[in-house]
Amino acid sequence: MSLNEINTANTEDAYAVFESCCCAPNWIEIMVSARPFVDSKALLAASKHAFSQLSDEDYLIAFTGHPQIGNLKTLHEKYANTSGTASNEQAGMSLADSKVLEEMIQLNQTYLEKFGFIFIVCASGKSAQEMLDLIRNRIGNERSIELGIAAAEQAKITNIRLEKLL
Repeated sequence: MSLNEINTANTEDAYAVFESCCCAPNWIEIMVSARPFVDSKALLAASKHAFSQLSDEDYLIAFTGHPQIGNLKTLHEKYANTSGTASNEQAGMSLADSKVLEEMIQLNQTYLEKFGFIFIVCASGKSAQEMLDLIRNRIGNERSIELGIAAAEQAKITNIRLEKLL
C-alpha cells in the first residue's frame, strides 16, 4: 500500500488499514484524522504522537489485539485480522523446542493472572529463548512498571507494522 493510498482512503477504509496495525480505537481515530502524511517519517511521528495521547485503558484494548507469545493455535484462530503479521513477528517461537514452549505457556498464564493483560513484547528478530528470558525478567515487575513497558513494546510493534504497510 502506498502512502498516497492511505492518505486518500475514505474514513472506513483508512480505519481498517490502521486497525490492522493496532486495534486501539483512539489510536486509530487519531491516525485517521492526522492524514495526509507527507512521508513515512510523518506517519511514524503521528503514530508516536497518537500513542502519547492514549490512556492505560487504550493500551489494554490494544493488547487484546495480540495473541499470546508462543500460542500458535490462538494466533491463527482468534487473530485472523493480524495473524499474518503476528505470525511473522513470532517466527522465533515457531522454532522453539517443546520445553521452551511449555514454559512460555505457563509463564504467560502466570503473567496474565498477575497483571490482567497478556505479555507484550516486540518479538521481531527475537528467538524463543530471548522471549522466554524477557518474560522471566519482567514477571517480577510492579503492574504500573509493566504496563509502561508493554505500552512501549506496543508502539514498537505498531511502527513495524506501519513500515510494512508501505
